Amino acid sequence: MRLKITDGIHSMPESPEVLDGLYEAVLNGRAEDAVRLTNEGLELGHEPLVLLYDAMIPGLEEVGRLFEEGQFFLPEMLVAGRAMQAAMDVLRPLLVAAGGATVGTFVMGTVAGDIHDVGKNMCNVMLEGAGFEVIDLGINVPGPDFVEAIRDVRPDVLGMSAFLTTTMGEIEHNMVLIEEAGLRGAVKIMIGGAPITDQFAKQVGADGYAPDASSAARMAKRLLD
Repeated sequence: MRLKITDGIHSMPESPEVLDGLYEAVLNGRAEDAVRLTNEGLELGHEPLVLLYDAMIPGLEEVGRLFEEGQFFLPEMLVAGRAMQAAMDVLRPLLVAAGGATVGTFVMGTVAGDIHDVGKNMCNVMLEGAGFEVIDLGINVPGPDFVEAIRDVRPDVLGMSAFLTTTMGEIEHNMVLIEEAGLRGAVKIMIGGAPITDQFAKQVGADGYAPDASSAARMAKRLLD
């Protein structure tokens, strides 16, 4: 049974099937149903935060749990992420207008020489679902661009992804650039990707390492705490 975590926020107890349906739509990666139920919930009077925290985020967290236990695999993660993103496209303007659901700013990018973005994109969905404003610099991002993003955006957390062993060195290079720019103390830095390990993260001086999207969201929130 899912726990309701939006205490004090008005929901519509006479229509719990909308929240249950939205939860299932995200969990099972049904994007069209997720959008339909999000709109239906809004029409019935559910507040955006209720839809987000009582249905969408628990659905995506369950996907992450099943992935970590080996019951879900990358295809299930991807379709669930798309369903979450589709529903977030409906809610995002309302959340921004209300000034809520933002726990911090996260700048994300895949390092120079690397064009892989599946893992990065999944992290973005999980982070946004966890309440972060995510600014995605994209793939093949040069080191100076990460430095400029820290200086201009002033994010709470910076994430760097490397999928290839040949691009791992870019992370260490970027850490040096950030230090030389005098910005290391201004931001928490997380790294991840297929060849990345916790040992490597400690070696380069990162604040955290996450092996997958669901743990990335949890790690980011812990770093802010």
